[in-house]
Amino acid sequence: MALNIRILVGTTKGAFILQGSKGGPWQVNGPFCDGWPINHVIGDPNTGTIWAAGGSEWSGAGVWRSDDGGETWALSLLANGKWDAMLTNDPAFAAHIGQQPKPPAPFTGQVEAIWSLGLAGDRLLAGVKPAQLYASTDRGTTWTRIDGLNDHPSAPTWEPGAAGLILHSIVVDPGEPKRLWVGISAAGVFATADGGATWDRQNRLTNQDAASHDGHSHPGGHSHEVGHCVHNMVRAGVGDLMYQQNHHGVFRSQDGGQNWQDISAGLPSTFGFPIAVHPHDPQTLWTFPLNGDTQGRFPPGASAAVWRSRDGGQIWQKLQQGLPVADCFFTVLRQAMATDRAARAGVYFGTNSGSVFASPDEGDSWAEIARHLPTVLSVEVMEAD
Repeated sequence: MALNIRILVGTTKGAFILQGSKGGPWQVNGPFCDGWPINHVIGDPNTGTIWAAGGSEWSGAGVWRSDDGGETWALSLLANGKWDAMLTNDPAFAAHIGQQPKPPAPFTGQVEAIWSLGLAGDRLLAGVKPAQLYASTDRGTTWTRIDGLNDHPSAPTWEPGAAGLILHSIVVDPGEPKRLWVGISAAGVFATADGGATWDRQNRLTNQDAASHDGHSHPGGHSHEVGHCVHNMVRAGVGDLMYQQNHHGVFRSQDGGQNWQDISAGLPSTFGFPIAVHPHDPQTLWTFPLNGDTQGRFPPGASAAVWRSRDGGQIWQKLQQGLPVADCFFTVLRQAMATDRAARAGVYFGTNSGSVFASPDEGDSWAEIARHLPTVLSVEVMEAD
């Protein structure tokens, strides 16, 4: 039986839900969330709840929740934005347009936008800009800050990436929900085994002779460090195998992030944003290389290709069937690639030109299942039999 799949898409102009199956067709629903910039959308297949996180300096920062498959949404506002301030300062204008400022939010001045979400047992986690981690125990209604991360001794030395100082990746061990990892640009990987009370910084590079690629040295000034500008990070099912796409390559850790090995050899570029791992085969992973940080950030040779490894990154295979192989200048951003959970996994990615591509056969072939969306910021898969 075909899977009933929902692709949860975050864009610069709201959240969208693509409903369909591997054989298609696909229905586009949205935009949701009042047209906010939505950096990340996740769902809980057990309850059907969907959360969408985002915001801006203008709108404020918050997490939207839908308990009815996207029909209706409620906003938990963490921080007010300039729009609320303008409505507060100009009651006549507010009355003229029929809007009122939102009530004061608890973290105004501390949070600019929500960048990532994660489920850890009975807690919903949110990574924000500037880099902090928040938790909710009531399904996203109220939030508290996890102070242990910001109390890390290295915090005063954290430097922002191009998009600012952001916590963009949350990786959870489902069997031990107090055990989790976060990625911060540009401070690196941090891990906790006690739910966030204490954290260990995990940027150690094991294969030190791979400390540079194409003339790029790893940030931080030390050849024994992987580099601090993590772009995305995933965990390979059970065990301690993890992968990350870094500003300077793709890396693998076999010990839960304590040590990282560069596995970029064979890829056309060491720069890119997303990475995804097979739901049942920890040695199979996918990434989407771009030509370079300062060279346009589009596919090498303007030819779109997903690269797949079947052996944990030792050998890479170029996959292009169904993708635009000429004059292609789009970007695939850090959270814009995901898989379903089928035995033969489907792979999905979105582009900054507003397209979503799907592969029903682990990357062997591709089809464009949505186009002309706003810039796609994130792609996640929510499915049911």
